[in-house]
Amino acid sequence: MEMRYMADAGQTGTLDDFTQRYLYLLAGAAVIGLAWWLLSLDFRASQLNDLLEADADLAAYPYQFRVLALDNGVARMSSPRSAQMSALQGLRVMYPELRDLAIDSPRLMEAQERLAQVQSRAAALVKEQEDVDRVEWVLDERWLASHGIYLQ
Repeated sequence: MEMRYMADAGQTGTLDDFTQRYLYLLAGAAVIGLAWWLLSLDFRASQLNDLLEADADLAAYPYQFRVLALDNGVARMSSPRSAQMSALQGLRVMYPELRDLAIDSPRLMEAQERLAQVQSRAAALVKEQEDVDRVEWVLDERWLASHGIYLQ
């Protein structure tokens, strides 16, 4: 059996025109995709999250409030509670020892007050920034799902 090398077959090792054009098209699409991804990153939200993480009270709390986006002075922040889901469900995820307590339990009420304080602190830190006019809360469905709570 005779082995033929590319040089023996008269080929120089270059790509044909179609393959070259295809590779250029793929490279161009990759560059455009990378540029789009970089432009979609919200660097300011990342800076605000660094600010929240630096606060000792917020860092010690079981739920980490995050800035999801900053658009036209409105900071969209994650929250473990909303009109869709009561604070009690989120608290029972954060504090498993509260799961079996009655709704009117003093310990549960205390935990709910603490959640309100910490959430207010997170909002206040973000609102102190010159480019933030107000905070809009968004239920953190990803966090809830990671703890087995799925909303419809």
